[in-house]
Amino acid sequence: MYELVNIGRVSYYIACPAKIGLIRTGPQDVCLIDSGSDKDAGRRVRQVLDRNDWKLRAIYNTHSHADHIGGNKYLKAQTGCRIYSPDVERDFTRYTILEPSLLYGGYPPQDLRHKFLMAQESDAEELTGEKLPEGWELIPLPGHFLDMVGFRSPDDIVYLADCLASRETLEKYKICFIYDVAAYLKTLERVRAMTAALFVPSHAETAEDIAPLAQYNIDAVYEVAERIVAICREPNCFEAILQRLFYDYNITMDIRQYALVGSTVRSYIAWLRDTGRLEPVIEKNVLFWRAS
Repeated sequence: MYELVNIGRVSYYIACPAKIGLIRTGPQDVCLIDSGSDKDAGRRVRQVLDRNDWKLRAIYNTHSHADHIGGNKYLKAQTGCRIYSPDVERDFTRYTILEPSLLYGGYPPQDLRHKFLMAQESDAEELTGEKLPEGWELIPLPGHFLDMVGFRSPDDIVYLADCLASRETLEKYKICFIYDVAAYLKTLERVRAMTAALFVPSHAETAEDIAPLAQYNIDAVYEVAERIVAICREPNCFEAILQRLFYDYNITMDIRQYALVGSTVRSYIAWLRDTGRLEPVIEKNVLFWRAS
């Protein structure tokens, strides 16, 4: 774990639960793409930098989920590097209570206010294309979260953040976190058509051809959507829909899974409503969803 893997002339990644990209921008200067899950991850990254006598100039966050920004604060304190985050993700990076609040739908209980969902806050600057090193390309990848982005390096390595789950993850969990289903599907279609020397998803194996995995993720989204519509052939409230999905997909309920999967299922329901496949029905002050 935290092994440095060279994948191009100037491009690397650090192998960890959410891969950290590393790109050399000068003889001794490097920039990171994300920073890991916590202070310990930051410390392990610092050891990689020290072993190679590299100077960290900046961290470019793909999005604000805790496992991607958790090392920000430590690395900035240790190296003086700058931190950049895109659009609304910047606010979530600076005020990390927002992530568990969004997932829960209100002020989150203590069970959700931990490092897995709520990283240490870091003072990120706004990320725009003009802030990137020479030769980098900023790639919008919305859907998994609010304004997620990826990057193409000067040697044609594409870092895809969380826009793809591995086959193994989808086979095991079935429902992976999505904030905006419509935007997510558009992103997957765009990624499926991309070419690069190598693709680096944060939570899947690197690949020279990303199209098969992108299609597998697209198919998984539609499978979950069809399952929800089938459940709603008879009107069901949200809690009943969620319970059926947990049973059908053999997911173990705990409060963290309730927040993550529940938030995603609400996003599916919103998309199905917007596309005319579900309709709301209120009976005795309870909101039910029914297939149109």
